[in-house]
This record gives sequence, structure tokens and C-alpha cells, in this order.
Amino acid sequence: MSRRQFRKLNGILLLDKALGVSSNKALQDARFLFQAEKAGHTGSLDPLASGMLPVCFGEATKVSAFLLDAGKRYVAVATLGCISTTGDAEGDKINPRPVPALTDTAIEAVLACFRGAIMQVPPMYSALKKDGQPLYKLARQGVEVEREARAVTIHSLTLLERTQDSLMLAVACSKGTYIRTLVEDIGEALGCGAYVSMLRREMVEPFDGLPMHTLESLRALAEQGREALDAVLLPLDTALPHLPALTVPETVLLRLRQGQKVRADVEGAELLRLYSESGEFIGLGYASHGVLSAKRLLAY
Repeated sequence: MSRRQFRKLNGILLLDKALGVSSNKALQDARFLFQAEKAGHTGSLDPLASGMLPVCFGEATKVSAFLLDAGKRYVAVATLGCISTTGDAEGDKINPRPVPALTDTAIEAVLACFRGAIMQVPPMYSALKKDGQPLYKLARQGVEVEREARAVTIHSLTLLERTQDSLMLAVACSKGTYIRTLVEDIGEALGCGAYVSMLRREMVEPFDGLPMHTLESLRALAEQGREALDAVLLPLDTALPHLPALTVPETVLLRLRQGQKVRADVEGAELLRLYSESGEFIGLGYASHGVLSAKRLLAY
């Protein structure tokens, strides 16, 4: 497909990433299917993981940072009795230990320790960087470096099902949470070790309850025509429901686009969703004590 066939397209796709596919591969497949000039995703999922991967086309990339900072919800299966070199099923299984006879009460007592604000040491197999080098590349070379613990929040942690050697957990958490690390720490607290053998991301805020679309279902829509395919895209401002809205007159909008600051009837200091008088979302502005300036305006 040549570059000339690509088009300017703005919107957010809630892609249901398949197992065994990298987030970048899923992103590129979606971009080619939609023939979008510009696309980016908002927080990668490992190939082992499936589920919600918001893809931002065109001007939607200007609001993608808010999705990177969003809370998320997962379902994970923790396999008990050993640990993995990568924290998940792809790594070598090491340090086998017997799984104790666990009761629901004992499991709940351990899970309770991980709810709320906790400190977490990021895994070596992560995209975090040390001196410009991703940690996962160092890990593949057999190099381990010291990582500082980071504060994350586990909003909820629930046991859904269990077998003699596995726990299925529902996790709602803040940005920056590593489910592999959470499962490893739970396994250590249970005294037998654990690794993630299944992981699915069910939700990225603020898209709770909205449908996801697999590449297969999108390809089927594409056969019906571009209009049917584009209909699944969400408007850009659906990523920003937590920000207050402000309607801007056309004369004021022109001045904002020219980099000028304008007066606004807004108290305090806050980031705002800006709309034209016709109701079109035009971008983000920052108001401070009655003065409004452009933060990130869209170019449709």
C-alpha cells in the first residue's frame, strides 16, 4: 500500500489486541486497515496479554498522554509453585516450591496486603530505561540493574476463581502498575512463588463499558466500506470527560491559534476542553485566574 493512499483520519479506536501479537504490530495492522496517515497507541500490552489497546489516529495523538496516565482493569491468572525469569509464561520456570493447602481466608488475607497504595519494584523485563537502554534489552543480555521502588495504587484486587495451583484475579490499578510484579509479590507472600500465565486488559479509563474491536471484526467491516469501518471510531473528546468544557467564540479562537492569551470567565487554574460555538471540539486550553491560553489545539 503506497503512502499516497493514506488519509488524514481523526479518532480513537478501542482495539482488542490478540494474544501473541506485539502492541506495535497490532497498531500497524490497524493503521493500514484504516489507511491512516498517523497513529499511536496509549500504553503497550505484552504479546502474552490481550485486551483493550486504545489506538489514536491523527489529531487524537494529541490527547493520548491522558490515556497513558489512566487507570486500568485486568484479569490475570497466577500460576503457583515456581517463578519465571520474565514474570510470565514466556520465561524459564525456576525455583519450584510446593503449593501449600490454601484456603479462601488465607488467600484473602494476602490479597488484602496489596490493596491501596503500595510500593513496587519494576521488573527487568520492562520498557523502562537505564542510561538510555531499555531494561528488557539488558535482561536479555543477562544484566540486572538496581531499580527504585515506585508508588502505585491497587484500587481493587479480587479472587475470581482458583484451583490447587492457580488463582484468577481481577485487578483495578493506577498507571505504572506491573501485573507481573504484583503476581510475583503475591506468590512470595503465599510462600510458593507465582508467575502470570494469562493476562487480559478489560478496561482503560475512561472507556469503561465501551465495546472493543478485534482486527478480524474490523476487516469484516472494511468489506462493507470505509463508512462502516470509520463508524467504530470514538470522538477525540471521549478521552477527556474529567476536564471541564468551555465554549470559545470564533474571534477568541482565532487569537488563541495565533498564540495570544485572552480573558476568560474561569476562576482558579485548570485545564479545559475547548469547543467552538458550533459544538466542535477544538483542543485544550489552560485557564489561570481569568486568563486563557492554548495548551494543545487541533488541526482538522
